[in-house]
Amino acid sequence: MSFLIQPAPVARPNRCQLFAPGSRPAIFEKAAASAADVINLDLEDSVAPNDKPQARKNIIEAVNDIDWGSKFLSVRINGLDTEYWYADVVELLENAGDRVDLIMIPKVGNGKDLYAVDALVTAIERAKGRTKPIGFEIIIETAAGAQNIDEIAASTPRLQSMSFGVADYAASMGMQVTGIGGTQAGYDMLADGEPGSERALFPADPWHYPIVRMVAACRQHGILPVDGPFGDFSDDDAYRAQARRSAILGCVGKWAIHPKQVAIANEAFTPAPEIVAKARAILDAMAEAEKAGQGAAVLDGKLIDIASARQAQVVVSQVDLIEGAT
Repeated sequence: MSFLIQPAPVARPNRCQLFAPGSRPAIFEKAAASAADVINLDLEDSVAPNDKPQARKNIIEAVNDIDWGSKFLSVRINGLDTEYWYADVVELLENAGDRVDLIMIPKVGNGKDLYAVDALVTAIERAKGRTKPIGFEIIIETAAGAQNIDEIAASTPRLQSMSFGVADYAASMGMQVTGIGGTQAGYDMLADGEPGSERALFPADPWHYPIVRMVAACRQHGILPVDGPFGDFSDDDAYRAQARRSAILGCVGKWAIHPKQVAIANEAFTPAPEIVAKARAILDAMAEAEKAGQGAAVLDGKLIDIASARQAQVVVSQVDLIEGAT
């Protein structure tokens, strides 16, 4: 283990983040009653430019009046390249109560972006006497963000989670795709064989590298890594497959752009009972080995050691956190 100890992220469930446009206040109560761990009230892409002032008012009223229960409540502001973001921050924090937990900042390109928002938020907190510090969520969805991800991850102690925004990332990278997430036609390889013969196609995951890169930066700095949206909410199987892939890669959760995706995300990012049972058995076996002065053990005919126990502890800690919050 390096002398540079990997910090632990904030201890809270983040299996599903359900988005609700600020211009549709009629659905806020339904979002509050959902099984999502985080609710993101949106001022950015889902709100038309002319509707943004009213959307801010809708969100402020909802923050103050709706019972959000134990959910973490986040507001996605507009990007720093727009004329809307500063009013999003100022009006929200000057008029909404302490129930807001997080601000989500889209299209972050470098650490200076978060410095700018942090300075404004800090000034408002001091001026208004807010005693509950606002946390930050950000979205990596540009080439600049992907390239500067280490700088971004280390830029402010307010940063709690980081999401991968697939659609804007694809546009920024000049990718010839139109879908939001999932496999993409053409991103595959042919099996070996004679030229001109019929050969199988092996589809690949075009989002694998940026997701893994994001997870590594997050884990290094004690930040929760979150997979972003999946556009085709009519395809439950594809959403489930992408969620499971992200969980295997180290993400703690995924966005839901439709209420029907919430249950799928919660299932995918909650360790299955058989995996939890295996993890607890590994920890028990290693505890017995330690008592016997041994550094390894045999479980179900397979060698396990301290590294196995670290893996198992990740699973057990995840399910304990989830069960403790429900």
